[in-house]
Amino acid sequence: MEIKQQLKLSQQLVMTPQLQQAIRLLQLSRMELVDEVRREMDANPMLADEDVEPRQGNAGERQAVASGEEGRNAPDLDLTRRAEERKVREVDWEQFLENRAMQPPIPSGRSGFEELPPIEANLTRPRSLVEHLRWQLQMNEYSEEEQRFAEVVIGNLDENGYLDLSGVEREDGTPTPDTTIEDLAQEAGLEPEDAPEVLRLIQEMDPVGIAARDLRECLLVQAEVYGLSDLERQIVDRHLDNLEKHNFQAISREMKLPLDEVYEAAEQIQKLESRPARNFTDTDERSIGITPDVYVIKDGDEFVVLDNDKGMQRLYINDSLMKLASDPKAKEYIGEKLRSAQWLIRAIEQRRRTIIRVTECIVRRQRDFFEKGVAYLKPMILRDVAEDEEVKMHESTISRVTTNKYVQTPRGLFELKYFFNSSIQRVSEDDIASEAVKEAIKKIIKDEDKTNPLSDQAIVDLLKQKEGIKIARRTVAKYREMLGILASPKRKKHF
Repeated sequence: MEIKQQLKLSQQLVMTPQLQQAIRLLQLSRMELVDEVRREMDANPMLADEDVEPRQGNAGERQAVASGEEGRNAPDLDLTRRAEERKVREVDWEQFLENRAMQPPIPSGRSGFEELPPIEANLTRPRSLVEHLRWQLQMNEYSEEEQRFAEVVIGNLDENGYLDLSGVEREDGTPTPDTTIEDLAQEAGLEPEDAPEVLRLIQEMDPVGIAARDLRECLLVQAEVYGLSDLERQIVDRHLDNLEKHNFQAISREMKLPLDEVYEAAEQIQKLESRPARNFTDTDERSIGITPDVYVIKDGDEFVVLDNDKGMQRLYINDSLMKLASDPKAKEYIGEKLRSAQWLIRAIEQRRRTIIRVTECIVRRQRDFFEKGVAYLKPMILRDVAEDEEVKMHESTISRVTTNKYVQTPRGLFELKYFFNSSIQRVSEDDIASEAVKEAIKKIIKDEDKTNPLSDQAIVDLLKQKEGIKIARRTVAKYREMLGILASPKRKKHF
């Protein structure tokens, strides 16, 4: 054991705070970036945008770092500002206000579109399921205990409109026992024996079948309210499994009925709603909008990539604050904020350039898609873009750039991740992208005979014959489930 001094030269990657900030900004979505810029502007007095005057100094002394624009001559701007201030001081405000008071009042009638309220004041949102049910509660005469019980029931509905009585998981991982309607009644101060009756009244509200505990109860409530026959109610009550599988022969055999009668009853049962909350949502889909980060526009024979700066504040450095700092501590504080502002502006500009470069690479590699459509989408992975001669970035950077970033193209609005697909082998041609295969499967199922739908193996054979696509049956099943398409027995139209 001995002590020695030894010199060693090595290289290592150090994540500086500025680099961490650049990486964090790169993976933010557009809306998150707007919020981040607003927070930084509130916290940093050295930042100003083009729409807001700096806190100190005149507008001519701002430095347009983000846009790279050269500022106009400060003395000229200073003279212009002084001339405008002199004109303002020369206005006789007392005379102006006196003349204003002597003018006749503006008529209250609306004479044009300028006086109409803004369109935002006239917009409405669809009523949610909870609001719709509470409105019906107010229209009925319930006692105070029944009202509380109904509120508890409404608060335990799931997204499909069923009454969720399953237990929850504790912090230690152990589940709690399932709840009963009697437990809900005790919580609301209602007699437990009255709970089934009140629940039945709730289930007969609009939409009918709401607050049912399972599919069978939901359909039975609708069958009774809508006046379905006893046979149809028996099929729902006793043969729901065979009904879901379209196994009408088994129902006919067990109930000893002609197959035609079973068909007629099943046709009426299919008109019932299996998801009572289907037409209600807690989110107003009309208010959900995606703002693209970049645009792909066709100019002649070329596709041009443009960034979307609408709604984004262009940041400037407010250098005039430096002149006001006479205290050394104030200078140190302003210097720190100045460096932080410069790093933020550079990181935002670097983010913009990176997104444009990656999008341009995608457009070059997927030109057939932009020209002809989804069927011509080529297989592409992150490494293809990362190793491109005009990009030269790490795959993790490409992943951050393409996550939650959207591009508006002549073919529609897409997330940048959409263009990265695994390859599917063809028999004699080049490989095809998985999204193109999904589109081909969707087209085959759309054109099939609805009374005799194609099985997954039949789709495999058609893809190989028509498109030359070599794919396994389980892959077709996986893609079909991703597209939300049912299996062939459930797609069959019996009526």
